[in-house]
Amino acid sequence: MKRLHWLRLLGTCMLCCITASCACSVPNQQTPAAGTEAVRFPVPATLATATPPPTFTSLPSPAYPGTYSGTPTPNPAPADLPNGEGIETYVVQPGETLSQIALVFGCTVEEIVAANGLASANAIRAGQTLYIPITATETGPYLKLIPDSELVYGPATIHFDLEGFVAEQGGYLASYTEWTEGQARTGPQIVQLVSQRFSVGPRVLLALLELRAGWVTQSSPPTEKLDAPLGSVGQAGLFNQLSWAAVKLNEGYYGWKYNSRTTIHLRSGHRFAIAPELNPGSAGVQDCLGELALSKEEWLSAIGAEGFLATYQRLFGNPFAYTVDPLLPPDLTQPEMKLPWEAGKMWYYTGGPHGGWGNGSGRAALDFVPSDKIPHCAVSQDWVTAAAPVLVLRSDYGEVIVDLDGDGYEQSGWVVLYMHVYYEGRVAAGTYVEQGQPIGHPSCEGGFADASHLHIARRYNGEWIPAGSGPAPMVLSGWTAHKDLMPYNGTLTKGDEVRTAEECWTPEINGLVSDNAP
Repeated sequence: MKRLHWLRLLGTCMLCCITASCACSVPNQQTPAAGTEAVRFPVPATLATATPPPTFTSLPSPAYPGTYSGTPTPNPAPADLPNGEGIETYVVQPGETLSQIALVFGCTVEEIVAANGLASANAIRAGQTLYIPITATETGPYLKLIPDSELVYGPATIHFDLEGFVAEQGGYLASYTEWTEGQARTGPQIVQLVSQRFSVGPRVLLALLELRAGWVTQSSPPTEKLDAPLGSVGQAGLFNQLSWAAVKLNEGYYGWKYNSRTTIHLRSGHRFAIAPELNPGSAGVQDCLGELALSKEEWLSAIGAEGFLATYQRLFGNPFAYTVDPLLPPDLTQPEMKLPWEAGKMWYYTGGPHGGWGNGSGRAALDFVPSDKIPHCAVSQDWVTAAAPVLVLRSDYGEVIVDLDGDGYEQSGWVVLYMHVYYEGRVAAGTYVEQGQPIGHPSCEGGFADASHLHIARRYNGEWIPAGSGPAPMVLSGWTAHKDLMPYNGTLTKGDEVRTAEECWTPEINGLVSDNAP
């Protein structure tokens, strides 16, 4: 197995290697310094200019009535659970750290150190076989807390008036403001921002804030909850705390759904096997609350009938009234998509399946470095182009979200995220873009990146769709993505041809020539 792609930025070498990191919750917006003229890029004659959007007399309302039959739809238990001994083995690859290995296997650094009798967390070497402890002493509760459609930013959230609801409750959140990413944002705006970026349900975030700090209904929460409403996790501030929670919700949801996480690890050191009957949405809530609870008893109370569920019901009623079933149709098929850059140019596949936005979000994304192979954060001269005909829904902070079905809703159907798109020349929201027309220029803007590249990911009905496995692997110009054990590793195949995600720019290993003409 190759080294992890997030480890470090390599120095310039004969092969011009770089690291292409993923989008995450810490933005890195690049704006011109005062008095500096913005970089401008002419659109090549070979690329048509974006056409006006089609005329919509009104955007259709999706047929998601949110009715509840009285019985939650059962979810099948994930297959391939670990063996009864609760131990796996893993061979350390060059450059890997214990914290990265622990993250993938859903355990802690301390547990791996103890299981292997290591002198310290740094006492590992490439080629060493580690025992990875994943055993659970008991099984967690099987009480379903929410349907899957509530954990994701999906169809059930389309008509939810977040700002109006928070104002009506009259709590601390309604009057809260915070300086975030260079501008003052209100409490509801921060909740909305986190929901959109991580694709997690806003009602779940509000219920967590209310359960942990009373921010939704109380005008004067406890003093110790004013800077860190969720508790002593992550960094202080509402945006940082909710971003942390969104990562944990996604880790539990996608980890349980796609068999990479089968236990809940509590801060107290206890480990619970996820109940086989539990649905991914409830597993996500259990996982998040497991990181927040200081004891086994506190966690069991939080995920019991009088904890998170009672708080949610007090605010929004029965969570299963918002069920969208199925969230993903059994015959889910990706629309045709092309390699997202100019026809005839070779870009390089540098990042295999990894998080769509932050760790844990379904390994939905792939990374590509443009043809000018910039080993730092200078803006590329190349154009990112539309992989399919799209309606641009959002365009800001390096992030472009496009709608493939044209209904105007980010929460329904297929949407695609283009990340690290430079602000100058970036397509505007509301624009209709034909396949092959320009989206913008690769850069480091938005999320986290240490070299200019394109990060592309897909969602369907708000759920991150794994790029290299699952119901519909990502296919670009006939190249199909395949995952590896570790994030950022993997391959693209087309017939007998194979391209491997590598940090180096080697045409025969990871070079891809686009056929994406307007």
